[in-house]
Amino acid sequence: MGAVVALGFFVAMECAAHHYGLPGPLTTQAREFVCPPKSGPLLYAGLALMTVVLTWRQRFLAFGAAIGIDLAFAVVRWVCDIEVTHGHPFGNGALWVLVGCAVIALTRRTGPERVLLLKGVGLGMLLVAGRKTGDTWLLITAKSRPQVLDPYLANADHALGNPSWLMGRLVTATGAVGFNFLDTIYGQLAVAAVVVALYQLRHVAAQRRFPRHHLVRTFLLIGLLGPAIYMIFPVVGPVFAYGTGTDHWASIALWSPQIPSDGRWAVANLWPQTPPPISAPHSIPFDGVTPRNCMPSLHTAWATAILIHSRTGPRFLRYAGTFWLIATLCATLGFGYHYGVDLVAGVVFTLTIEAGLRAYDRGWDRSALRLTAYGAAVFLALLLSYRFLPVRMAEYPWLAGPLLLLALASVIYGYTRTVARWEPANPSARAPQPQPELL
Repeated sequence: MGAVVALGFFVAMECAAHHYGLPGPLTTQAREFVCPPKSGPLLYAGLALMTVVLTWRQRFLAFGAAIGIDLAFAVVRWVCDIEVTHGHPFGNGALWVLVGCAVIALTRRTGPERVLLLKGVGLGMLLVAGRKTGDTWLLITAKSRPQVLDPYLANADHALGNPSWLMGRLVTATGAVGFNFLDTIYGQLAVAAVVVALYQLRHVAAQRRFPRHHLVRTFLLIGLLGPAIYMIFPVVGPVFAYGTGTDHWASIALWSPQIPSDGRWAVANLWPQTPPPISAPHSIPFDGVTPRNCMPSLHTAWATAILIHSRTGPRFLRYAGTFWLIATLCATLGFGYHYGVDLVAGVVFTLTIEAGLRAYDRGWDRSALRLTAYGAAVFLALLLSYRFLPVRMAEYPWLAGPLLLLALASVIYGYTRTVARWEPANPSARAPQPQPELL
């Protein structure tokens, strides 16, 4: 049933993309069987997720086959003098192996072995297809939402002291080294998530079942629900609405980021030197290519999910989860991709989703309903305040700023306190879980 729903969703996205004259997720994914993939590391991350259902010998064979196929593609491109200008020179092999394992599951496996292998393939393909669907959805937001609400968030951000402008100047001062370091962290978020997920799913091959709750579920649900908010609250970000979009970073980056806007649609060239003045907000027209993907900050949401799920791992994983969240927050603000208020909404968004998933697994008792409803209410209150009270927030930052942080802290406190009551102090003392579904 889940596979049918997922396929229907991808077909719907494909049709919606073609309506706007754009390639859909199925089309772009099919091209990567031959063309250089947009994200080679992500394809290998999906392959790594799939191999949690395999033995060690089968894992070595799978990765060996993927690397061999990539080498064959590299030789063909070299012989035919095909230059890889867009995308990665590797990754095709991982996609071929994923599809090959699905064929093996359908033709060579039976019973529980077939089901387990298909779940593994589905897990890996969902990560890859989710990225493609997200890219398509971002293009659709640019085509379907000609007006953006950046002036509202720019006003509301005064309550937090305009952190994007502060971090923008700080990242600029670090030069190419700081920029490219944060750019790597920002761009490989999915790979970091796979590392945590692999730790959580390390016993799947031995136990022949997936754990009831793991990071991939949270990641997918964030990616499914978050873009819907983009359509309600379309925002492009300070580097686009209040900056040139490209010129600022091209002078310090070792490689120029692929930023679609050329700066002609900006309200003014203020970011990151001068915070915008407090003024009556209104929607502004913007170009048809820059994604409206700020509210909430899904990079912050995903990094928060990584932090939450890394808490159950060893010390190194916990430290890595904390580092990745901090670096992601610095990158989202320092690159001018988000306002500070986006980050507050992103954390609340993730904690609410995580609470709902955990409550679904254990049963909807009073504490579960209260926690999920409270998180949803705070998230809704944040959106309404950003939309209808931004000037008041800017005029009284000494009041609005602490209230925003207090709302965030209350959701964090409620989540940690409630989840601590749900889970035993000694993880090893937990009772064995029944056979779960993948998602």
